[in-house]
Amino acid sequence: MPPRVCRTIKRAMSDAHRHDAARDQHGNPKDLKAYLERLLSPDRDEWQKPDEVLEALKIKGRMVAEIGAGPGYFTLRLAEAVGPKGSVLAVEVEPKLLGILRDRLDENEVGNVTPILALAEDPFLPRASCDVILAVNSFHHFHELPAYLRRLKSALKRHGRIVNVDFHDRETPVGPPVDHRLSRSAFLAAARKAGLHLAREHDFLPYQYFLELTVR
Repeated sequence: MPPRVCRTIKRAMSDAHRHDAARDQHGNPKDLKAYLERLLSPDRDEWQKPDEVLEALKIKGRMVAEIGAGPGYFTLRLAEAVGPKGSVLAVEVEPKLLGILRDRLDENEVGNVTPILALAEDPFLPRASCDVILAVNSFHHFHELPAYLRRLKSALKRHGRIVNVDFHDRETPVGPPVDHRLSRSAFLAAARKAGLHLAREHDFLPYQYFLELTVR
């Protein structure tokens, strides 16, 4: 991990206050350094298959929003995938993670990403602005998911898509505890309540479902 990112992590860790034994108010592990190492580990590529995920989405030249951008594992790849004519809105509710993302964008001289510090219940996305809204391992953090999905739906352009990649609710070698996961069926039930329907499903990820939804 680059020295500047390590320094940022250390600052964030020193500023963090205790909320419970293991997780913060957003459901992220309190051990920020270990959490970031897992999120950004090159070993993640083997099972997350980020290049294949982005290839499946066909987003060159598009406006893409990422929900739960974190330190930018997908964000930097999205910036490259959309190309110079596209742009990325990186939405994150945790200021420490957004600060780390900003440092990584600066270090890599990425100019087509706009970080957004959002609220847990509001992503602050402009209305009818996005071709694709992507969430990877994020929607299980939301308590009022149908309402949140309705907000995301209002940010879609005509024929836009909401894409969810998240862990199946079974034991896997990686991922959060099973009782913290959002099952495929539970997610689709919330999506239906929000007026979304399943348009496409990909099955090449070993531990996660990968769903594309559109407005009914």
